[in-house]
Amino acid sequence: MISRSTIFRTAALCASVALSVASLGCGGSTAEAGGGATETGANQGGLVGQKAPEIAAAAVTGEGPKTLAEASGKVVILDFWATYCAPCKKSFPKYQEMVEELGSDVAVIAVSVDDPEDATEDKLKKFAEETGVKFSIVWDKDKATAGKYSPPKMPTSFIIDKDGNVKHVHAGYESGEEAKIADEVKALLGK
Repeated sequence: MISRSTIFRTAALCASVALSVASLGCGGSTAEAGGGATETGANQGGLVGQKAPEIAAAAVTGEGPKTLAEASGKVVILDFWATYCAPCKKSFPKYQEMVEELGSDVAVIAVSVDDPEDATEDKLKKFAEETGVKFSIVWDKDKATAGKYSPPKMPTSFIIDKDGNVKHVHAGYESGEEAKIADEVKALLGK
């Protein structure tokens, strides 16, 4: 179980505004996680329509690009997650299905924001194995990448177009969210 102090440290490093413990929660219901609606630019730091900041995180496991530069020309689902996050366990297999369905023009880069004192590379690899994913897992140990994106809760996914621009943001995850994300990705692919 993750401690309250770890949650508060994560919030301080990852968010530009003070967030309550409830909003950082990883619950799957709309009440707990704030649902999965696409956020507006004002709600997520104004990144929608902007060039996506590059990733500065250590590669852990998985296939495919580990940075946005490596993903150039692809639609990217940049997913901020943590091993303690129950909705992340539900979203990962759905993202893997999307990659398999939509092919090589789509990449998922999953950015772990786990604190080093709470996780290990083996724990991150085990999470990937248990959820059956093959996409790239990177670890943002010092929160450098999370600091650029300020994900308001776990998970938060940024949908990035082929030109490297943030087009959509999904804060939280609930069942059915993958259909919204798949539609957005297909539209960006022209499908």
